[in-house]
Amino acid sequence: MLSSKSKSRQKLKAPLVDSQDPTLFVFDAIGTQWTIEIFQTLDEASKVGLSTAIAERIEEFDKHYSRFRTDSLVTRIAQKAGTYILPSDAQPMFDLYRKLYDITDGKVTPLIGSLLNDTGYDASYSLQPKEIHEVAEWDEVLKYNFPKLKTTRPVLLDFGAAGKGYLVDIVGGLLRSHSVQHFCINAGGDILVSNPPQDGLPIALEHPGDTSMAIGVATLTEGSLCGSSGNRRAWADYHHIMDPDQLTSPKHIQALWVYADDAMLADALSTCLFFVDPKKLAKHFAFEYAIVRRDNSLVRSSHFPATFFDKNTKDL
Repeated sequence: MLSSKSKSRQKLKAPLVDSQDPTLFVFDAIGTQWTIEIFQTLDEASKVGLSTAIAERIEEFDKHYSRFRTDSLVTRIAQKAGTYILPSDAQPMFDLYRKLYDITDGKVTPLIGSLLNDTGYDASYSLQPKEIHEVAEWDEVLKYNFPKLKTTRPVLLDFGAAGKGYLVDIVGGLLRSHSVQHFCINAGGDILVSNPPQDGLPIALEHPGDTSMAIGVATLTEGSLCGSSGNRRAWADYHHIMDPDQLTSPKHIQALWVYADDAMLADALSTCLFFVDPKKLAKHFAFEYAIVRRDNSLVRSSHFPATFFDKNTKDL
């Protein structure tokens, strides 16, 4: 079921500095818990200024792209057809969504918001399925030419496939703009590492059948690791990954992880792999992956940066 933290939609307040450890920022935002570890010395003014900047940037992003807020751009688009001017940061995310939409034959789409809403993952987190409607096709309802987005009818967009990862990248860029080069950001399992002080950071990979256990350990020296599974945000017969053609959640994969240079791509591909063979995606993107199938078999790319405890693995 959805955890209480995943239901949080309260406005983020600054400063975020943890009183017990001034190099550790821990806070809830965009429905999940964030931990930012900084592996270098900052003075008090820098800590407060950085935490304020992070809070303000996350709030700005949430106000643009959240379908859970009544004051967001996404909510306005859902209420009325028309031409909208997108925020200046929208192009990388929209361009990636358009590319993934084409590669996956429409399986990965920002128009999935209507299906999530119909099945109960709505703004009030009712978790009560309603009448299910078909998901619209991109070219039927959206005309995208940055910075303009034209809709032919009200549509509920959802950026859950790539949005959190993109925000992690944005916060990483914000840290670097404040002269922070050594850090680890973990936003509900979307992780970005930059110049850690030791020979890589060990990161436990959660066992999909028992969240108190690890199935393996990844070691990151740079880049992003994002995971996806159906055991965390699940209700009725659904989880947060939705098939827009079958109008249900895929069940053939228990969990998967993607390693890539940036978090937006890793996050997005961790959804794509529920629908598309890794070899097809590898023609377009550089990434590594590990997939736990429904029968508990584990398939991984040869350079995925992790050691798994279960020997029932297959390197491709």
